[in-house]
Amino acid sequence: MAGAHVPPGLSLREATQRKLRRFSELRGKPVAAGEFWDIVAITAADEKQELAYKQQLSEKLKKKELPLGVQYHVFVDPAGAKIGGYSQRLPNASALGKIFTALPFGNPIYQMLELKLAMYIDFPSHMNPGILVTCADDIELYSIGESEFIRFDKPGFTALAHPSSLTVGTTHGVFVLEPSSCLEYRDLEYRCCHRFLHKPSIERMCQCNAVYRPGNFSQQDLSGGDTASLKFESEYVYTDSLFYMDHKSAKKLLAFYEKIGTLNCEIDAYGDFLQALGPGATVEYTRNTSNVTKEESDLVDMRQRIFHLLKGTSLNVVVLNNSKFYHIGTTEEYLCHFTSASSLKSELGLQSIAFSISPAIPECFGNTSCIIQSILDSRCSVSPGSVVEYSRLGPDVSVGENCIISGSSIITTAVLPAYSFVCSLSLKMNGHLKYSTMAFGVQDNLKRNVKTLSDIKSLQFFGVCFLSCLDIWNLKVTEELFSGNKTCLSLWNARIFPVCTSLNDSVTTSIKMLNAVQSKSAFSLNNCKLLSIEEMLAYKDVEDMITYREKIFLEITLSRKL
Repeated sequence: MAGAHVPPGLSLREATQRKLRRFSELRGKPVAAGEFWDIVAITAADEKQELAYKQQLSEKLKKKELPLGVQYHVFVDPAGAKIGGYSQRLPNASALGKIFTALPFGNPIYQMLELKLAMYIDFPSHMNPGILVTCADDIELYSIGESEFIRFDKPGFTALAHPSSLTVGTTHGVFVLEPSSCLEYRDLEYRCCHRFLHKPSIERMCQCNAVYRPGNFSQQDLSGGDTASLKFESEYVYTDSLFYMDHKSAKKLLAFYEKIGTLNCEIDAYGDFLQALGPGATVEYTRNTSNVTKEESDLVDMRQRIFHLLKGTSLNVVVLNNSKFYHIGTTEEYLCHFTSASSLKSELGLQSIAFSISPAIPECFGNTSCIIQSILDSRCSVSPGSVVEYSRLGPDVSVGENCIISGSSIITTAVLPAYSFVCSLSLKMNGHLKYSTMAFGVQDNLKRNVKTLSDIKSLQFFGVCFLSCLDIWNLKVTEELFSGNKTCLSLWNARIFPVCTSLNDSVTTSIKMLNAVQSKSAFSLNNCKLLSIEEMLAYKDVEDMITYREKIFLEITLSRKL
């Protein structure tokens, strides 16, 4: 008997919830051989980040938040060219890492690591020996037939592919697939990739035959996720997310790495590995450095060597026609997915109040605030569109719309202007515990940099010329104002955030800085010890930050038992 047709959105939600339930059953329990991953490896940008990740992993294992009997490893980038980054577009993830970003659901709260492991729960038992590579700031949801599983059993590389608009294709990898003999629409298709394009222009997608015309997709609406503009009648491309390499390919790359010794340039696992694959791959991409964060002299030579090493290796593609790809790597994406009526919210079951003590939350045109593992006084107010995580807010605190507050304690009277970003860090300085709070506008570009002091007028803090802000705070423009590289001056390395002896004082002082800029009234920082965000991360005391979160956790747990 034929079953009733399930709408794609509903089947996606059901498939996602099934994976979450299955993972939930494994949390804190030993797993059988072949049931789960043998090894889960997380990469860190430097030794401080490595230590932070290790501390958080051991805390998670202790609290039974992860399956047991698995090897969890953290590998730090070797000295030299950096592969990992510091989450400058989502700075509340900078101190403890994007893979440990809190999500508004679960008890205990899920972080990105658990979500990734949950979404890939079906993979290990249908996978030949090899390695799966994924990013820390994206979410892939998919639905396939109940009796079907994604198989990673072909030689070479295997990548997942999601239907996306052409605009989305310009910021992702795009697959040019070999023609298929099957004309029937299916949720899951196994295809061969002719060649892989890395962040191509729309014109290039068309030239390379990567663009598909409507036809197969009459059965579903591809809207939502990062494919929000896609409708029935749109042209579309297949974009990348995670990929797998078999044991033989991994060994080949490892032998190559051991032979060259030290890498002196940034090699990208997506752009530099995948573009070398498939019968249509050509060497031209090795000379295109437009997507490289830092161009080193031997980059082209190294890319060409990798191209010749991998040339002839097949790229198999698992086409997931009923799937969504979400990116949560910027403040804008973070606020959108957690506070608006996004499809991700219903698919994952995201909550407005997740494991928190908080007054009821008002809704405004589908937007709410989002409270994650925090304690809010019943008289404080948080406007729709704002996220509060791992924080305490007192009775006289008013938070404007579209704000992010992380790891903070605001007990005294405070008004946070709309679009404020406030994130507190514990610091260990000369053996003493201190606190500093970074505060700016959620739309500020912390990565934007200038080469000379005379150019800092082009930097903006909370939408105001940075020079004017320095004037308001009574700070002089000297080389000492910036930490690190003196030819790369940005909000990231500007020494403008005060160091305090208490968390509450630290937050209050930084909020006063924001208010002073908004009201254009003087607030002198001249007599304070000041740090840049770059320096805060170097001094961060991970143990104390985890302890602070744990105190909030225990207080909430206790209140629920009463």
